[in-house]
Amino acid sequence: MKYLCLLLLCTAALSWSCRSSETDTTLKSYFTSDTSGVATGGMRFVPIKTPKGNFKVWTKRFGNNPKIKLLLLNGGPGATHEYFEVMESFLPAEGIEFIYYDQLGTGNSDNPNDTTFWDLPRYVEEVEQVRAALNLTPDNFYLLGHSWGGILATEYALKYGKNLKGLVISNMMSSCPDYGKYADNVLAKQMDPAVVKEVNDIEARGAYTSPRYMELLLPNFYAKHICRLPLDQWPEPMTRALNKTNQSLYVTMQGPSEFGIAGNLVNWDRKADLPKITVPTLTIGAQYDTMDPEHMKWMATQLPNGSYLYCSNGSHMSMYDDQKTYMNGLIKFIKGVDKGEKKVAL
Repeated sequence: MKYLCLLLLCTAALSWSCRSSETDTTLKSYFTSDTSGVATGGMRFVPIKTPKGNFKVWTKRFGNNPKIKLLLLNGGPGATHEYFEVMESFLPAEGIEFIYYDQLGTGNSDNPNDTTFWDLPRYVEEVEQVRAALNLTPDNFYLLGHSWGGILATEYALKYGKNLKGLVISNMMSSCPDYGKYADNVLAKQMDPAVVKEVNDIEARGAYTSPRYMELLLPNFYAKHICRLPLDQWPEPMTRALNKTNQSLYVTMQGPSEFGIAGNLVNWDRKADLPKITVPTLTIGAQYDTMDPEHMKWMATQLPNGSYLYCSNGSHMSMYDDQKTYMNGLIKFIKGVDKGEKKVAL
């Protein structure tokens, strides 16, 4: 019996040692340095060529997985990568590499202070230059676009879909006219008519900088459809990113508020082109979003390899207010595509 116990102890110790060694190897592989020079924590400026000169955009790699590299396109337009910091609480444990990226004019990237740069086709070419510089390939390149980033991701997939392994369109409809109709015909009717009237009056006067404008929108619209967590508990990375929004970029492309759309994206519509996106694609919709979740569900049926994730408790920032649903679905989709699945049951 004594020898048997000793044998069991030795076997257990050996097993633990092997598992520990495998874990250490996995961790070292995931967190390996990406440079032979001075380490910068994965940060890298990417040079961008434009018709009006050359600029630099900021990127930062988190983790290392040669098979899965997820590039994040934030919304706004004009916000920063920072609200995606929530990914750090979920993706590293799954071995998923992700890449922060501040688009030109935002965050840590150059800002040309020229509204002619706030142009959708130019941003598509910017993403392609970032992809090439970071050596993202059809074997490992996943693209996630949230909100405005979903428009950008859709356009990128239509032009450069051959470079993608997987696509995620998060909380963005495929038609801005339909988005506007949803805001007017559904969301506005859920608000106090007196509030809607006062908001419309302010917008008619063009008094968007009036403190009263946000006093009305924050509790009556943003707290219900942007993030449903209590206003005094809004996640710091989210408020930090939103507070850094480039207002010139935001107003030029989106308009003055999330309550509908009035910028140069107002006529953007790709509903008829969705069947052209053949890469495995996940659309994410949420019950209380500014975007119609039924439209997001419909999009998945139009995409040849579409999957749909529904966040029943979420709003526009459902990665925060329906976090487990959002993150679990995102991870399952990426891992499913990595295994060769074209459509992933969620």
